[in-house]
Amino acid sequence: MQSDDPAYVAYEALAPIYNSFTHANDYEMWVGQVLLPELYRRGLPTGGKMLDVACGTGRAFAPLLRRGWQIHGCDLSPAMLRLAAREGGSEVALRVADMRKLPTIDSFDLVLCLNDSVNYLLGDNDVAVALAGMRRNLAASGLLLFDVNSRLAYSNYHEEEREITYHGARWLWRGHGEVAPGIYESSIEGDGIPVVMHRERFRPLGEVRDALAAADLDCVAALGMKEVEGKAVLSDSPNEAEHYKMVFIARSNPRA
Repeated sequence: MQSDDPAYVAYEALAPIYNSFTHANDYEMWVGQVLLPELYRRGLPTGGKMLDVACGTGRAFAPLLRRGWQIHGCDLSPAMLRLAAREGGSEVALRVADMRKLPTIDSFDLVLCLNDSVNYLLGDNDVAVALAGMRRNLAASGLLLFDVNSRLAYSNYHEEEREITYHGARWLWRGHGEVAPGIYESSIEGDGIPVVMHRERFRPLGEVRDALAAADLDCVAALGMKEVEGKAVLSDSPNEAEHYKMVFIARSNPRA
């Protein structure tokens, strides 16, 4: 494990407060009511085996378990996985894994990689390498879904200051903007943690499509996401200037 990897360092430090810091995230809405119906519409069977890559503290487990999914999860951070173990209990198998070195764990009907985890991959070829690892874990008819932040997200959320409070605790998110071409830096500080630095890399639509092709994956859909009255809404016409996230659905290229 690379102890100097920015994502590893950030999430080992953030683990104690992560669930409180992200308490407003509605996983039942995002995973259960938005993403899964979109996947079912594109041929995913209900229930089956799924792999949650960069699962963090396991906040996405409950909506999937309620719908009959058998879950495996992996994450770069052992500290985050210790919390995920409490979330999933004996129903979820967990392992430490860097998505750039993802082992072949099983043959899954669904592979998820959520919450802009792909944006934490900073190297030029990292996304294609990570996607190839996810493809090796897909069943022949399986689907992969992942999201990336858009330019709009970085030009707003990653260049501003926000205060988050929860049950008396207080944290400050401070966006430092673009510190190198395509690289955005931010920090979190407050109760229960040191100053935690984040580094993410903006990945344009074309670059993600190229990475999918390099990983022998066919892009089934590229969708834009925005919030409408507090609910995530997906669009078949992704627009970097309008949507905060881009959601990609892919399957293995049968010709590979």
